[in-house]
Amino acid sequence: MRNLYEDSREARPEPSGDTRPPRPGRERTFAALPPAHGRGFARTWWGLAWLKALADSALDGQQVKQGRRHARAGAVGAVSVRPGRITAVVKDRDGTPYRCDVLLQELSAADWDRFLDLVADRAGHIAALLDHDMPPHLVEDAAAAGIELLPGIGDLEAECGCEAWDHCSHTAALCHQTARLLDEDPFVLLLMRGRGERELLEDLQARTAMRAREATEQLTSSECAVEPAASEGIPAAEAYAARDILPPLPAPPPAVDEPGTAPVLGGGTDPAPGVDVPALEFLVGDTAARAQRLLADALAPGHADAHPQAALTRAQDAVRLAALGPDSRTVARLATGSGRTARALSLAVQAWEYGGVPALAVLEEEWTPEPAALARATAQLADAWEADEPPPQLRHDRNRWTVVGGGAQLRLGRDGRWWPYRKERGQWGPAGPAAEDPATALAAVRGGGEEAG
Repeated sequence: MRNLYEDSREARPEPSGDTRPPRPGRERTFAALPPAHGRGFARTWWGLAWLKALADSALDGQQVKQGRRHARAGAVGAVSVRPGRITAVVKDRDGTPYRCDVLLQELSAADWDRFLDLVADRAGHIAALLDHDMPPHLVEDAAAAGIELLPGIGDLEAECGCEAWDHCSHTAALCHQTARLLDEDPFVLLLMRGRGERELLEDLQARTAMRAREATEQLTSSECAVEPAASEGIPAAEAYAARDILPPLPAPPPAVDEPGTAPVLGGGTDPAPGVDVPALEFLVGDTAARAQRLLADALAPGHADAHPQAALTRAQDAVRLAALGPDSRTVARLATGSGRTARALSLAVQAWEYGGVPALAVLEEEWTPEPAALARATAQLADAWEADEPPPQLRHDRNRWTVVGGGAQLRLGRDGRWWPYRKERGQWGPAGPAAEDPATALAAVRGGGEEAG
């Protein structure tokens, strides 16, 4: 993590033979890290890859082991990182300090262009870098484009004041300490390859903005040049034919046997003005129950072939909620919110319990059947009663047939089914579920209730 080290304000001097001043943001100096007793030097896969490159590059494995002991004991001083080189002073076992450098070849300008284009083309790569992560697919994509970010065999060259011609214990110690830095910030590796964090992110931002402008311009020009039919999407047959080359869908979530328990929202403090805590708790519980049912439906066999249900309107959903039996205050709020009186909401709940949305529509909508539908309804009424059974005398008004001299009524739904109604306290209310046959529907109420007015 960043709190393991700090960037120094003073840049370390360049190694002999290179007197060029570093570009702004292209040198970082990290304070000496504490001894690493009881822990490894790398946890991330890229930190482990760095140490593997050291092991593969060094000719003497004993020097690598000795370097690991030096690093673990805290013998590595502040580490300076700049393009192509890391530098630190490492103390030997007798306390003698040695300046050490480990060199890694920088990427060429063309390599950086390809790498930045690759990252800018995938939002996931940008997000990973911003989170100081280096996902394997980023490195794999870069390798596929001919860009090697991580070092390989022989890529880590060593220079040490002890004048060893290969990796000595001092440069091995520096590599182990660098692995700890890489664990916390993969931008350290990118800086070694030639670009600092700020410079890289600014370049990425510029490229992303340029791509957004180009996409907008292309979309604008295509909308002007292409006929409207071309923007209607891809035919389902073509999408299905390409199913083998499309990414697979994730596995479905597991089934949930019961909805979660709604929390108790009272926290010992008064709620904000206008917040009805019992009503809110009721809505939270309903949301959990609906989510559980929706998931169960989605996982049920044949769900893909079922027609999706239309979303409820606000007025319909108020009835559904009232049918769940909340407290009287919540019912009153539902009535007001749906534009109904308390009595109207009570009748709506009765209708909902008999048949949901279709039953509610029969209660609250009046409509006139088309001539063909009206002819079918008339024929059904004529054939509904047996020859030895006198048919009731009915008065017709739009989609309603009222029994003359009795508080009963038949209502025709838009789906062709018949719904029984009974008049009570001067108001018509649902009396039962729908039936295909009008006589069956009317049997539920015939002879009961007040006389129709």
